[in-house]
Amino acid sequence: MWKVKSLSVLVRNINSHENHHLMLKCWKRKLSSTSPRFNQSHSTPRRKYDLPVAPDRTSSFTLPSLVFLLIPVTAFGLGTWQVKRRKWKLELIENLATRFNAPPQNLPYDLSELNEMEYSSVQVKGRFDHSQELYMGPRSLLVGGDAAGQGGMFSQSSGSQSGYHVITPFHLADRDLIILVNRGWVPAKMKNPEQRKRGQVKGEVELVGLVRLNETRPTFTPKNTSNTLLYRDLEKMAEMAGAAPVYLEATESSSVPGGPIGGQTRISLRNEHMSYIITWYSLGGITAFMWYRRFIRGIPLM
Repeated sequence: MWKVKSLSVLVRNINSHENHHLMLKCWKRKLSSTSPRFNQSHSTPRRKYDLPVAPDRTSSFTLPSLVFLLIPVTAFGLGTWQVKRRKWKLELIENLATRFNAPPQNLPYDLSELNEMEYSSVQVKGRFDHSQELYMGPRSLLVGGDAAGQGGMFSQSSGSQSGYHVITPFHLADRDLIILVNRGWVPAKMKNPEQRKRGQVKGEVELVGLVRLNETRPTFTPKNTSNTLLYRDLEKMAEMAGAAPVYLEATESSSVPGGPIGGQTRISLRNEHMSYIITWYSLGGITAFMWYRRFIRGIPLM
């Protein structure tokens, strides 16, 4: 009788445990179907919540990327070079202005010093040899270093037409030396000295001129072969006139009535380096950004 009672109690406990287990499974199933949080924690994450995939950074070391990178690197290099060029040009302009505004000095006995004296004022004394005149042109008349326009202080007959520079051998009074002096500009119709006898200065004179050095022959310009020169060739001019290769451009104060108009020196220098600096650095910055966007971030340019 005791054994039957014990068996019935055991069966009842087992049934109770199974019922409890079944109830727990049903509760979990119901919870999984109704709870969003449970679903999210046990289901596969949706793509819209995926983290962005890192770009393939090995693409920045490919040949096309390195070739493209040469563009900003070269542009930045050229921009830096233009910064140095601008500094050099500003120093040159300041140096020339200092020479030009300095008081006139005597012509040095050591003529090699003239190589460091371009645009310096030199005072000389002597006499002209008009029989050996040379001409350089055609040239436009300069007033104050700039081309003369119509309606200026000079008449249209001189300011708006081409002419020639008159270059005359000059015998120095203080030494046995002949130099070349650019006396100034005359209109083409007065190139012949017979048309300007009044301006052919005689006797000993004193004048101030600016030292000028040799001029490089312009592209496509033929060499000087006659007494009418196309560019400033000191060696050739000296050979023709029997003078030393020393060349002065007379100032405006040396002008005489009926003679050449002095002051035909253009001393302005072009300084466009700032625009070049902006151009090269802008190109470098833009192309560097394009390179970073395409090869580092992996974003197509177009």
